[in-house]
Amino acid sequence: MTIKLLAIGKTDNKQLQSLIDDYQKRLGFYIKFEFEIIPDIKNSKNLSEAQQKQKEGELILSKLNATDTLILLDENGKQYDSVAFANHLQKHMNSGIKQLVFVIGGPYGFSEDVYNKSQGKISLSKMTFSHQMIRLFIIEQLYRGFTILRNEPYHHR
Repeated sequence: MTIKLLAIGKTDNKQLQSLIDDYQKRLGFYIKFEFEIIPDIKNSKNLSEAQQKQKEGELILSKLNATDTLILLDENGKQYDSVAFANHLQKHMNSGIKQLVFVIGGPYGFSEDVYNKSQGKISLSKMTFSHQMIRLFIIEQLYRGFTILRNEPYHHR
């Protein structure tokens, strides 16, 4: 299985990008992982919130294969502790899917088309974080999940 993370807009904080790169490298020891940035919509100031979500949604959907399992990182999604999230990953791996895709949307969330295509929503916290920080958090949690599944000492119970 491959895990893919899609995110709208580049990370402009060098320290944050360095941490993302570190955990992305670590994660690569456990599973094939891809992180793809979808460029920000040009002239978004001239678009309504709905128009921006629609355009971002079209770009997100264009990056998916028909057989992908799509999970949205959404404030209204299900919350897991790290062990439950690891078990959630294991279930996806056991199901035989080829690619599990997590998506971090733009500032206004997702279009209806993206919600309709998704097979689930996950919330990392009830708190609000920047879209750039969420990238680090989800990659770290993916890494943590695999260390839990392998009973490695990274996660302390």
